[in-house]
Amino acid sequence: MRPNIRSLFPLLAAALLAACAAPDRVPAAAPEAARAAPPAERPCPKEVPAGARCYTGEDGVGSFYWIAIPANWDRHVLVMHAHGGPADTGPARAERSLEDLERWAVTVKAGYAWAGSTYRRGGYGVTMAAEDTERLRQIFVRFFGQPRRTLLHGQSYGGGVASKAAELYGTVDGKPGPYDGVLLTSAVLGGGTRAYDFRLDLRAVYQAICKNHPRPDEAQYPLWMGLPADSKLTRAELAARVDECTGARRPEAQRTPRQRANLAAITGAVKIEPSSLVGHLTFATWMFRDIAQLRLGGRNPFGNIGAVYRGSGDPEALNAAVPRYARDPVAEAELARDSAPEGKLVMPVLTFHAIKDPTAFVELESLYRDIVNRGGSGERVVQVFTDAAVHSYTSDPEYPALFTALLDWVERGEKPTPQKVLALCQANVPAYGGKCPIQPAYQPAPIGTRITPRNP
Repeated sequence: MRPNIRSLFPLLAAALLAACAAPDRVPAAAPEAARAAPPAERPCPKEVPAGARCYTGEDGVGSFYWIAIPANWDRHVLVMHAHGGPADTGPARAERSLEDLERWAVTVKAGYAWAGSTYRRGGYGVTMAAEDTERLRQIFVRFFGQPRRTLLHGQSYGGGVASKAAELYGTVDGKPGPYDGVLLTSAVLGGGTRAYDFRLDLRAVYQAICKNHPRPDEAQYPLWMGLPADSKLTRAELAARVDECTGARRPEAQRTPRQRANLAAITGAVKIEPSSLVGHLTFATWMFRDIAQLRLGGRNPFGNIGAVYRGSGDPEALNAAVPRYARDPVAEAELARDSAPEGKLVMPVLTFHAIKDPTAFVELESLYRDIVNRGGSGERVVQVFTDAAVHSYTSDPEYPALFTALLDWVERGEKPTPQKVLALCQANVPAYGGKCPIQPAYQPAPIGTRITPRNP
């Protein structure tokens, strides 16, 4: 079903007026966007406010997308959403973008247009995901006109995508690029070469203690490769093995003394929450297989030489038993090129992180701060923290506050402070409900306090 052109007249007229003030800034890297079929209008999910119009489509290279435009789009601001994960491998799922729109419907409630891509495939690929997000932006401009402002919002893994896109598309042919500002929430920052070291630690520590991934009677393999390509192990079977050794998914009272000791030793050495053990180990299995075998040609970008694991009952015995691996420098460099930011920014970047995030540690913000300071862009980054123990979503009034603060910075040059974001959030509570546990004075510890240091 093609868009109803008559119904789009008000949107197109408004976008045309905005375009006079903000000429399109299109990187030349997405010719497929010019060939993509028109978006098809679809009923919006119930989470999106009444009166909004929603559209879906495919971008010409295999990515699916959803677009939502408020009934009264007087802001003329588009928020491009880079989603988290990458939990799935294999072909893109059209449902993924719909799930993102449902979760981030508060963006549309706040008066912003929203667009999110599934990316062209599952699995790892930060630069790929940045390209797919930019391609969707071009599709939006082609069919709905140039917004007055375009913000890029990256969540979780998508935060790493957005941090990379901010540098890839910061300028185009020496002119300002397509994004006016960037919001990174619960972001996996610093690139895969640093942010995922702790997951190799988890594989090594878990195997030293549990010895069931792989079991002694199964094919043995270096743990950095995630899983042999022909393995039939399922996620449910892995979770059962974790329960067998640690009882992680059971109430504490139902764990045996040995399971309690194993769980404490593993989570203490790797500094993760017991509730997140299965999730992190799942990533360090199937996504490590994707990274090492499919993206890096069977080479290892991770290493734990020199890492000294503490926090277990017998650290000396643990460190003697842990398998050790050295990075392949070529694989490490290739993963860094794909995923690691250089800290060279030309636009404002606002980050937002839950202090007790169990998935993307808040200390990753310290790593990002170090990167942008070295890159000479420290003044273009403001970091805000909220007292929550969640990863995927915090509270409704916080996100509109962050968008407002970022736009004030872009349009008025008013660099936000955490105190300002808190005040904006509190003003949003009557309209959105929820709470604002933002902690203006909080500063995260160095990354080395959370991810065990190792030899370069």
